Amino acid sequence: MRNVMKNIVQKSPWIYRINAGSCNGCDVEMATAALIPRYDVERLGCKYCGSPKHADIVLISGPVTEVVKDKVLRVFNEIPYPKVVVAVGICPISGGVFRDSYAARNTLDSLIQVDVNVPGCPPRPQAIIDGIAKALEIWKTML
Repeated sequence: MRNVMKNIVQKSPWIYRINAGSCNGCDVEMATAALIPRYDVERLGCKYCGSPKHADIVLISGPVTEVVKDKVLRVFNEIPYPKVVVAVGICPISGGVFRDSYAARNTLDSLIQVDVNVPGCPPRPQAIIDGIAKALEIWKTML
């Protein structure tokens, strides 16, 4: 069935962003990677979407605070399979400066499967684009 779908359906992947309690530093860099012509993530053939129900690749930033943990999981569960998760920034990867605090007890990979990590505080736009390129390769194998 996968081979049939792979031969029939050729679609561009959609990217959706989730802020899991970040300081917005990573979000600014994600916007830079997407909107500034110098970087332009659309050259990889993907675009940002406004609904998790259309997403193929999800970028998650922030330390996954206790306040937003359930909301992040609810939105994540709305994303259809196949989906690829990219942890953007050091906060979802290890907790960053919020590690072991009362507000952020979990890393992202303890809650959901993370496919690509993009470390940095905040990561540079080039690193984010590289992470998206790796996510695209993973996503293509899932079709």
